[in-house]
Amino acid sequence: MQTLIKKDRRNILLQEKEDRRLLPSVPDKTRTRTNRDRRGAGNVNDFIRERQEGVRYQVDYEVEILCERKRKKEKFLCRGIDISMTGILLQIKDKNLMVSLEAADKIQIKFQILPGTMPEGMEMKVKMPVKVARVQKTEGSLLCGMVFEEGLSAYSGRRKNRYALTISSLLMFVIVSFIILMRAESIIYFKFNKWLYLYSIIAAAFLLSKYFFGFLYREVPLDTGYTPGVSILIPCFNEEEWIQRTILSCINQDYPIDKLEVIVIDDCSSDKSVEKIKEIIDKLKEEDGKFEISSRIKYFVQEKNAGKREALARGAMEARHELVVFVDSDSFLDPFAIRHLVAPFKDPKMGGVAGRTDVANTYTNSLTKMQSVRYYIAFRIMKAAESYFDTVTCLSGPLACYRKEIILKHKDDWLNQSFLGQKATFGDDRAMTNFVLSEYRTGYQDSAVCSTIVPNQYKVFLKQQMRWKRSWLRESLLAGKFMWRKEPLAALTFYIGLLVPILAPVVVVYNMFYVPLIHQVFPKTFLIGILLMAFLMSAAQLLLRKSTTWLFGMLFCLYYEAVLLWQMPVAWFTFWKSTWGTRMTPSDVKAQKKKEERRKRHQRR
Repeated sequence: MQTLIKKDRRNILLQEKEDRRLLPSVPDKTRTRTNRDRRGAGNVNDFIRERQEGVRYQVDYEVEILCERKRKKEKFLCRGIDISMTGILLQIKDKNLMVSLEAADKIQIKFQILPGTMPEGMEMKVKMPVKVARVQKTEGSLLCGMVFEEGLSAYSGRRKNRYALTISSLLMFVIVSFIILMRAESIIYFKFNKWLYLYSIIAAAFLLSKYFFGFLYREVPLDTGYTPGVSILIPCFNEEEWIQRTILSCINQDYPIDKLEVIVIDDCSSDKSVEKIKEIIDKLKEEDGKFEISSRIKYFVQEKNAGKREALARGAMEARHELVVFVDSDSFLDPFAIRHLVAPFKDPKMGGVAGRTDVANTYTNSLTKMQSVRYYIAFRIMKAAESYFDTVTCLSGPLACYRKEIILKHKDDWLNQSFLGQKATFGDDRAMTNFVLSEYRTGYQDSAVCSTIVPNQYKVFLKQQMRWKRSWLRESLLAGKFMWRKEPLAALTFYIGLLVPILAPVVVVYNMFYVPLIHQVFPKTFLIGILLMAFLMSAAQLLLRKSTTWLFGMLFCLYYEAVLLWQMPVAWFTFWKSTWGTRMTPSDVKAQKKKEERRKRHQRR
């Protein structure tokens, strides 16, 4: 991707052009900078869309320009150096070409939006008329700002989306039809192996129901008159690389300044995290006059490394507002995330809401691309399906909002949670969700978006997945004690969703090894079923996001069956463990010391 994308320690990130203002989205109390939303006029959704279309991205495109004047055509090449949904900035080294542009009656440009240079789904070839908006002289070249005759989002919808919609819709129809036909066959052969075919029927019905209710999901619309107080908590441990960007994204919110505060809690980091936190807060305080930074952002440093829960609990006790938002220290909020995230809390029975988490480093390698599809489907389909019944079972760590009174009520139980005699250190988001869900509703707001850094190495990824499986198993068993009181269909799908993954390794072993070896039958039907499920995820990604990553959904499903699935049996017998595996928490330090002691004893022998 040449020079168009920023690299940070092997992570490839979408690179937005920096705004000359440090906090461009924060309302200005002096009213020297206003917008239609802050004046209370116009449609807030139109304003948000206009702001998002105005975001510029640094790129390095070869752009072909066709000028037409008095039926004479001239074609030449130049470089695109930044782009938005509404226009592109070109670098032109030959000044004579600028003369041709300014004199042209018609101008048409042609270029390709490369994957990772604009938000996912915008990858495409562009050919459209433009107009010269401005010209700026620089050393050795000219910068020419071009305005598209048609916005890229509209252009994409007209030229690209209809094909993606047709193909993905057809794919999903064919896939779902085949799955239903195969399960109908299971009914026919039910008498030969009732338990196996019963499992296959239940698993297929469970998965299809998730997609069905995920497509029925509708988010809670914005109400600009509803702006409850919000305290954003950022727990930090050895996150020097990303913490400044996280803090900036949290304070740079389009939200009333007297209703929003940010609290950073460093859990005794051993790197330069504290220095980075101090540095960005001092820089932000230079904007104090307009944005009251001093009274709206603060940080604490724990005396010792006590864990993420302790850090969040301390932040909750320091929070002065009624709603508390948890944000991971390597996650970055969209400027309108908080405004969207609080909307469902108009319902007094709503106790917690999860936002959507996208992958920030999608285009780093194949692993991050697979995770990008997995994240999108997990939130836009799976959490959306749960939200249809107000029973989201995990308000994920990167972005989740709670009523503070619930956190404080269950604080001691949350901090002192143990399972089979072992202190629970990870799975803090699922554990808190259980406390909330046992008494309140939980929801999902798709328009409240954050992006997070995911593992780009398989070793780290596998450790993360093992930790997640252990916490999922532990917290799901605990949630099973009260989920039966929820809406019947939501309760039924929850218990099925608990049973299916646990039994999956047994079913795979039976179909892939026992049947071929004992009965000499090739597991053709089983393999076709796996492929159909994989294609279903990819088709949904293509339909909803129209991203070039859609095929990696199929790859993820196959990788899950080949590798990740076999972590589940390990999780059965080790879900009491409290080590993270991806960072040196106190539990990891203890585990490492035990290993060293065992190794020393073995060497003495």
